Amino acid sequence: MKRLLALIAVLTVPLGLSAAEGRKEADRVKESGEVLKEIIDIPDNIPKDLFDKAECVIVLPSVKKLAIGIGGSYGRGVMVCRRGQHFTGPWGAPAMYALEGGNIGLQLGGQATDFVLLVMNPRGAESLMGSKVKLGADASAAAGPKGRSAEGATDVVMRAEILSYSRSRGLFAGISLEGSTLRPDNRADEKLYGRKLDVKEILRQGKVGVPASGHDLVELLNKHSPKNLSDPKSLR
Repeated sequence: MKRLLALIAVLTVPLGLSAAEGRKEADRVKESGEVLKEIIDIPDNIPKDLFDKAECVIVLPSVKKLAIGIGGSYGRGVMVCRRGQHFTGPWGAPAMYALEGGNIGLQLGGQATDFVLLVMNPRGAESLMGSKVKLGADASAAAGPKGRSAEGATDVVMRAEILSYSRSRGLFAGISLEGSTLRPDNRADEKLYGRKLDVKEILRQGKVGVPASGHDLVELLNKHSPKNLSDPKSLR
């Protein structure tokens, strides 16, 4: 009897760990939705006309600087894209992403920082669905403008594939993430959805529905920016 109980305990420990890991990813998705809502509610936040032209949105809550001597920083969050061949449909299920950076560690100090990135064209979106992408090299990136409208933003900003924003200690601003890398977090996706999935199966092919932890995030996006208002030529 004791041997049977011991065997059951051994077999159930991995299941318990797996469930705990899945909850961890679900909590990160939920936190991403909370962070995005708080940022959208800030006066003079991300210009609505830019949000309406974004193909995808990346939210990375509570990014922290690595230990002294290591440099850089590390954060994990989600990427959500509009559905449809040309990113013209409603927002879909989230995929997990990781941010690793050199320069941003110097900008963070000791404070946890929230990041929101807008992916402004299909080329930028597709590159992020491949392997690791170095911002500023593999995909053009710039600190995003803030306010009610993007009018007056420089050509460099308006041509960037990715626009980035940060919030730390209650302060919200555009921030440059050049030199940092973004990559799909496939292991986290497996924990969140309970099976192995390619990031394109989540973001482009709609192989999974929105998890319960992501309902608030996706509902917020569909309410705040229900239609893609990009120039139709840029969607081809």
